[in-house]
Amino acid sequence: MRTDDFDFYLPEKLIAQTPLAKRDSSRMLVLDKKTGAIEHKHFSDLLDLLTPNDVLVLNDTKVIPARLYGVKEETGAVIECLMLKDLGSNTWECLTRPAKRIKEGTIIKFSDKLSAKCLRVRDEGIRELELIYDGILYEILDELGEMPLPPYIHEKLKDKDRYQTVYAKNIGSAAAPTAGLHFTEELLKELNAKGVETLYVTLHVGLGTFRPVNVEDVTKHKMHSEYYEMSKEVADKLNEAKKQGKRIISVGTTSTRTLETIMSLYGEFKACSGNTEIFIYPGFEFKAIDALITNFHLPKSTLIMLVSALAGKENIMHAYEEAVREEYRFFSFGDSMFIK
Repeated sequence: MRTDDFDFYLPEKLIAQTPLAKRDSSRMLVLDKKTGAIEHKHFSDLLDLLTPNDVLVLNDTKVIPARLYGVKEETGAVIECLMLKDLGSNTWECLTRPAKRIKEGTIIKFSDKLSAKCLRVRDEGIRELELIYDGILYEILDELGEMPLPPYIHEKLKDKDRYQTVYAKNIGSAAAPTAGLHFTEELLKELNAKGVETLYVTLHVGLGTFRPVNVEDVTKHKMHSEYYEMSKEVADKLNEAKKQGKRIISVGTTSTRTLETIMSLYGEFKACSGNTEIFIYPGFEFKAIDALITNFHLPKSTLIMLVSALAGKENIMHAYEEAVREEYRFFSFGDSMFIK
């Protein structure tokens, strides 16, 4: 299986640069994974497509405004820093640029309230930085930081909240779980009123979201590690849903990776937390989920490989060709896809 097998042509004009005014007004391509049949809907039509026999699992992670700009204390050189992972004891794994200027012991000053000291140099621009600050870190980041939008988005984000889901709760992501950006509080209430159960897990999205697959052989790719957790209440409800034959629908690839990681480790859903490096590509046997709500993903990415594993590569490639032809909006602020 070659990485090039997951390539497709995408005109640049279809890469969504800004979110729509109303979250659930985005279009939704509905793909039947068994037959390959395609329907064209809107996200708000989800209310008609789901039944009281369905369980939605959403990722409640919250994005940190984690892109910071500072200066190197010795020289005044401008440094960009993207906070990726909390390593504990005020130490963070960060992506820095230009990384060659950041050695062990380098001090970066972001403001009078926040600076950082490099403790360890790692590959690919990664540095371990000790944050030095007065006050509450996340309040300082809200004041100083920018949302870490992916590199293919060139427009400034006017409202930080549009790169958060309406149910974001647990702080820790370097990127949004974008499939969830289409939900409104009203739609979630209407789904619950219809009898659709909504449950929440957490997976903190890391740098791997932005990283392409750089090997020819798909099986040689090394996945990034991301932290996940599931509560006992959610585990019990999901196990009961499985027993009753209910359809478990994950919202996003991050929820999918969490559910399939837990199921592969324990053979059932279980209250737990940890780090996952699960890599889902065609040939993978899904044990946790039955359907998936997702966005349209980058060519040759691990995410298009995941949806190909669920729906079949031919079905996905055909659906993507159709989406391009119909001028769907792609990637983080783009339209959605329901693989049922």
